[in-house]
Amino acid sequence: MAAGISGKLVLLWTFRGARAHLCCGRNPFYLTLHDKQQTVSLYRSLCSRHDQNLEPTAVREEMVGSLVNMGFTEPQVEQLTKGALSSRTDRAVNQHLSTVSALVALGFNPSSVLKILDKCPELYRVKGVLLQQRVDNLRKLGLMEGSLQRVISHYPQLLTLPLKRVNGVSRFLREKCLLTVQQVTDILRDSPSVVLEDTGRLEHRVQYAYFRMGIQQAEMVRSGLFRVSLEEVRCRHSFLERRGLYQTPDKKGYTSIVNPKLKDFLTVPEDTFLRKVALATREEFEVFRKLMEREMQGEEEPESSNSEEEDEDGYESEDRRRMSYRRRKK
Repeated sequence: MAAGISGKLVLLWTFRGARAHLCCGRNPFYLTLHDKQQTVSLYRSLCSRHDQNLEPTAVREEMVGSLVNMGFTEPQVEQLTKGALSSRTDRAVNQHLSTVSALVALGFNPSSVLKILDKCPELYRVKGVLLQQRVDNLRKLGLMEGSLQRVISHYPQLLTLPLKRVNGVSRFLREKCLLTVQQVTDILRDSPSVVLEDTGRLEHRVQYAYFRMGIQQAEMVRSGLFRVSLEEVRCRHSFLERRGLYQTPDKKGYTSIVNPKLKDFLTVPEDTFLRKVALATREEFEVFRKLMEREMQGEEEPESSNSEEEDEDGYESEDRRRMSYRRRKK
């Protein structure tokens, strides 16, 4: 008899525990009446702050409830729904919720989602299906879990770009700049803004580093070459070169001095570059920078007349330079 009573107590406690779990959890399929009342109350409170005449709808209430279930606090829900609740169509509400849900599904917590959308509000206008396709495409390009989240957190604009653009730049780096698949993945991970750059300038930067500085592709990627503009690369390199601190290697790769490593002068702050590498004052560097700007402007003027030679993909038609680059690479 005691065993029977004990068994009933165990079942009772188990049942109570399950009910408590379902009621207190944030699974939208098991919302209690109290939770629903809180959601409606929160929704109406938010609506009253944005638009006194906004009528409640099931879609809007569902959005607020879904955000609460995802773990967003009331201030966070208010921030996320500011634009959606003031919209007169339920389509905008669904679009907002779809974007937030996709980011949460990627593993971002509520605070991270807010930072991403604050940094790139254009994501609100990207359909959930397109968002997922772009995420899947980044995985195909080699960005796995962890790296994928870091890239999106740092540069969420990547998810607003069409697949054609991202894949086109990736292909260009492989085919025209002779980078390996892994090197392209590393560039996307560490310098995602590269996908917005003009492909001709990308190739020019690689060729400048290869021919004028004697840098191989692997070191370009490791040293963060693609995080720095072509103008800054030329300016720092030329400044060192004219001060006798950098020398272009000969055909065998030798120099009469020891060149500083690319990572030690290219991506460091300007103060560090001047103090530790260039051994110069800021005034000297500023005067040299102005001279370099004039020099580069003079080079660009005759090139502007040849701009029509670019094809529809934005690839430069400088066949002679490419052939020279490929022959030397081989």
